[in-house]
Amino acid sequence: MITIVLADDEVLLRKALAALLPLEGDITVLAEAQDGESAIEATLRHQPDVLVIDLEMPGVDGLAAVAQIRRTRPEQVILMLTRHARPGVLRKALKLGVQGFVSKSAEPAHITSVITGLHAGKRWIDPDVSALAVIDDCPLTERELDVLRVTSEGYSVADIAARLHLAQGTVRNYLSNAMQKTQTRTRHEAARYAREHDWL
Repeated sequence: MITIVLADDEVLLRKALAALLPLEGDITVLAEAQDGESAIEATLRHQPDVLVIDLEMPGVDGLAAVAQIRRTRPEQVILMLTRHARPGVLRKALKLGVQGFVSKSAEPAHITSVITGLHAGKRWIDPDVSALAVIDDCPLTERELDVLRVTSEGYSVADIAARLHLAQGTVRNYLSNAMQKTQTRTRHEAARYAREHDWL
């Protein structure tokens, strides 16, 4: 029996997976989490064989949650669910030791077989995820994307600086570069442009 913690902010998808995965294989869902914070807490408390976590979540996202979990449980097996993985995100996740990537549109039977494979020590990246990650048309740097991501959550420059541990002047420089590269007039327009192009 393989134990998992399931973390996804989309309630319908999370509930469906929690119900369907045990029907497809020898899987027990120990806990569900609706955001990064609760994913960290549930994983550290329940110590599952495999953590199945969504990449995009409000507040603490999947990558930030994985980074925190790794500090306490470096051996934790992790499967990341994603709609689209940018090359930078894929690289970051692999650096953090994420063993598997599966598209959120995958069949439950496929997700179950990947969980079983990861538990047996294998790695897996869905072909459609890796194909998307190879097509890199994003002119923005990782740091410029970081400030736009926080901007799109409605934070001020001072808040962004505090959240990303940067100087306010540095944040302004990143925002200015991002606005030039996206040919937009405001940081919010730049963030919207980046979202529309699947860069965030």
